[in-house]
Amino acid sequence: MKKLHTVLALTILSTSLIGVAPLAQAQDHHDNHTYVEHKEWKKGAVIKHEDWARAEQVDWHQYHLAAPPAGYEWRLIDGQYVLVNVSNFQIRTIVRVP
Repeated sequence: MKKLHTVLALTILSTSLIGVAPLAQAQDHHDNHTYVEHKEWKKGAVIKHEDWARAEQVDWHQYHLAAPPAGYEWRLIDGQYVLVNVSNFQIRTIVRVP
């Protein structure tokens, strides 16, 4: 009976850890919006996929940003608003969050 309890306990523990792992990985890629200097971010440069994935789309009205042209969107990442072409990920404008 003790072996059965041990097996059940290990099974429950392993399944609970599997459920937590994706959450922990998602937190690793979370952007806390504090300023991080990106010297590679310049007009015409392509934003890295991992930076784009961490960024969150923002409502340009709410943050008093210029209306994005067709095919562009504002993203908030590392304490900066970045206007990016969504088809080729080229940066058009960067504005540091005040």
